[in-house]
Amino acid sequence: MRTIDTLGDLAGKKVFVRSDFNVPLDADKNITDDGRIKAALPTIKRLADAGARVIVAAHLGRPKGKVNPDFSLAPVAKRLGELLGKDVVLASDTIGESAHAVTADMANGDIVLLENVRFDPRESSKVDSEREELAAEYAKLADAFVSDGFGVVHRKQASVYDIAKVLPSAAGELVFKEIDSLSKATAEPERPYTVILGGAKVSDKLGVIANLLEKADRLIIGGGMAYTFLKAKGYEVGASLLEEDQVETAKSFIDKAAEKGIEFLLPIDTIVAPEFKADAPATVVAADAIPADKMGLDIGPKTAELFANAIASSKTVAWNGPMGVFEFEAFAQGTKAVAAALESAAGFTIVGGGDSAAAVRLLGFDETKFNHISTGGGASLEYLEGKELPGIAVLED
Repeated sequence: MRTIDTLGDLAGKKVFVRSDFNVPLDADKNITDDGRIKAALPTIKRLADAGARVIVAAHLGRPKGKVNPDFSLAPVAKRLGELLGKDVVLASDTIGESAHAVTADMANGDIVLLENVRFDPRESSKVDSEREELAAEYAKLADAFVSDGFGVVHRKQASVYDIAKVLPSAAGELVFKEIDSLSKATAEPERPYTVILGGAKVSDKLGVIANLLEKADRLIIGGGMAYTFLKAKGYEVGASLLEEDQVETAKSFIDKAAEKGIEFLLPIDTIVAPEFKADAPATVVAADAIPADKMGLDIGPKTAELFANAIASSKTVAWNGPMGVFEFEAFAQGTKAVAAALESAAGFTIVGGGDSAAAVRLLGFDETKFNHISTGGGASLEYLEGKELPGIAVLED
């Protein structure tokens, strides 16, 4: 994979950097988690310090190909400037008059942020020629391209994939670090290799489970998706989240793990409540004794201990997906327990982006205690699944 070093001397050159600034905002447009912005700083600083004129492109939310002020990158430009300690000019468009005007006026080391790339429907178009047309317009702004938005490298989009075929291109420091770290859990992982999967739906993780049954030594299943597996074992799951159409698939995964000698851990107890509310009364029950009128919202304490012991005995651990509704204090203990076990584990630990990374920050854990926290939930999952990521493949010689 080509790195920034392959681009040569960048002083005075305009470098188009694709970052991932899809950060959460509150009702007042304040950023509630700036982790992705902080993750982009090493590449942006390196380029600016080398004298490049840095043009950053990113998206925010789902504006569906239309200009929508609700999804403006203005809050990101402000926070990026604060973190860099210098002004970051925000263009009011992506390839229009404003973008050309502010980039034409740049000096060495300056940083410009273009407005949300997804305001243009061509960015995410399924039609190659439409994306290529937009990529050609991006390329008019710059001399080189650096891909540093790991959260979007699994997408074939104009500012991720097509532009890399037009300009001299390379992976930024974040993307390089992501692939280097994730490859330690896919190429030749130190064993025992344990993968923890949580989140809501089994259907979101079918491919990764199938792939991991060929690679991992131990699979741990928690979160909402666990109840489909418990149902597959013949248990009553009450009003818990359930994908009825995936029960047979879940059963086949359990059976295949047994055939291959892979440890497959499911919750042995769970925390249930009568409704999905932060203040709903919580009760611990055995996993095979969930009342018909209750829903599981977190793994129970015995399960948390079981999972933590499994993590402690592993040499490589990858975690993707919370164990419960961690946003509610009463149902955050399982996710806390898994995060704490990873934090203190002796093995190589990876937090696979998305809600898992958000949970680590929201629950107050020290991010430096984990070997790698991915910035891309979907991308990290697809990498673990063994899929080719278009935004990575295009950077390979």
